[in-house]
Amino acid sequence: MTSLVEIDQETFGVDVALAYATFDNLAGRPVYARAAAFLHPDAARCLARACELAAALGYRIRIYDAFRPREAHDQLWAVRPDPEFVADPAQGSDHSRGVAIDLTLIDQDGRPLDMGTAFDAFEQSSYHGSTDISQQAQRNRFTLLGIMTAAGWRHNPNEWWHYQLPDARSYPLLSDAEANTGLA
Repeated sequence: MTSLVEIDQETFGVDVALAYATFDNLAGRPVYARAAAFLHPDAARCLARACELAAALGYRIRIYDAFRPREAHDQLWAVRPDPEFVADPAQGSDHSRGVAIDLTLIDQDGRPLDMGTAFDAFEQSSYHGSTDISQQAQRNRFTLLGIMTAAGWRHNPNEWWHYQLPDARSYPLLSDAEANTGLA
């Protein structure tokens, strides 16, 4: 059994707003039994560093998704079988390894910075390098990119909100039972 770290407000200073524990996601229903975020200890260390860097700039991190059990990922693939935005379960999602995270930056009042699109907006304007968004949104994306890469993460070019560890594929895929999180 792999031991994942729970990512919470008290320990990490983050705002946890897991989209897949609500009805407001691409499945249109919760795919997690409870709204708790988990990461592999290696990823949790990188997140802690990202939180420090964000705080130095006057921001906090809001988490939309972290560890995603294989069972939950299969549900998302069933709704949106598009490998450009949802990893094919045959290869496995880095979320299902506990080493990927979906997030944004929020200000001190808890308002998300303008990133040009919403989380999980599966369109080309969600690409990291999109210039079809405002200059402010571009700056905000580059701020997030700088924080996350300085903390040891690698970005997904198709999703401004998605980051994973550089060696993500070296970690095993985990079911909910293997991770012991009670999410699926």
